[in-house]
Amino acid sequence: MSVWSALVGQEAAAAQFRRAAADAHAEAEDPAAASAMTHAWLIVGPPGSGRSVAAVAFASALVCPDLGCGRCRACADVASGMHPDVTVVRPSGVIMGVGQTRGLVGRIGVMPTRGDWNVIVIEDADRLNEHADNALLKSLEEPPPHGVWVLCAPSLDDVLPTIRSRCRVVRLRTPPIDEVAEHLQQVDAVDPAMASYAARAAQGHIGRARALATDPDVRVRHQRVLGFPHRLGSVAGCLAAASEIIGDARDQVGAVAEPLEAAEVAAVLRAHGEGGTGAGSARSRASSALKELEKDQRNRRRRLLRDELDRVLLDLLGLYRDVLAVMCGAEVQLVNAQARAEIERLVAQGDPATALAAVSAVSHARESLAADGSEELVFATLALKLQQASSGTARAGLPRR
Repeated sequence: MSVWSALVGQEAAAAQFRRAAADAHAEAEDPAAASAMTHAWLIVGPPGSGRSVAAVAFASALVCPDLGCGRCRACADVASGMHPDVTVVRPSGVIMGVGQTRGLVGRIGVMPTRGDWNVIVIEDADRLNEHADNALLKSLEEPPPHGVWVLCAPSLDDVLPTIRSRCRVVRLRTPPIDEVAEHLQQVDAVDPAMASYAARAAQGHIGRARALATDPDVRVRHQRVLGFPHRLGSVAGCLAAASEIIGDARDQVGAVAEPLEAAEVAAVLRAHGEGGTGAGSARSRASSALKELEKDQRNRRRRLLRDELDRVLLDLLGLYRDVLAVMCGAEVQLVNAQARAEIERLVAQGDPATALAAVSAVSHARESLAADGSEELVFATLALKLQQASSGTARAGLPRR
């Protein structure tokens, strides 16, 4: 199975990358040959479209003699993160700073050790701050002959014009629901009914669909999110429901982060002599490194929390999309067909105007969260706005008594 098989619903993009990789191998043999290859790429697409999958597949194709066969040592090493000529950077915090970027700029100029290309993939390039963008810019303007940058971002607007103008842009789309469901059946051996439910509930987000299809706890949390509007009967209920959502998200982040953090601390202590002999404790010698690590870990938890809460908001947008569809009699497949009772309850409470007010409130919450707003304030405000919308007071601008 080639590396491209994991890229769902992106046939045009995959073909473009294959052509570029083929020309890149030819260019390594004859630098004067005409080529579809370039040294800087920007992959844009909505969450769940497979930006990172596409970037890593392209990197594999550049270092694999068979354009990403998925079977050779080079492909296996890229997949495991062990290939010396491929670096995949996943920003640990909300922002990626200039220090890390300068280190990558230095690395891109190093000659490849096993293949023809030295590839650096930056996931979430939209997290680069202005100073980091400037550090990257010179390398994009004057790329080393064997270096390839592959940047990923949700949209062109999320990247500075000076960066995107120096990259070849590849656009990904939200994968079709039926293709996501088929992928889950073929790759993860998911039952067809479950695959269909997960693909619809995830709104085409492949990673989210896989989690819904394979993890019962994720499905329980999803149903709890869909029940969020039902718990907004009073101001106290709004605040309690908002707190519950945030607390649940923090728990999920902790479950992911804690094992990583323990392993990272252990690695730092080993690097500073834990278990060996000599004066002083490893923790004392590693004090500075541990402080820096703790900072990175806090930033990662913050990013993971924002990402988890944004998924909650996307689930709510899907719910209110279904409410509008039922209200208007639209003959479309519901995102949350399994939650028909909750949808009908919300339909009975309002009209298209109140449903649109709810959609607007959730969209505004996403914007506030992305703008570094307080999680507690964002969700408390959202809960109160949704309560107003459901009670019909949104149009009158009056608080519910």
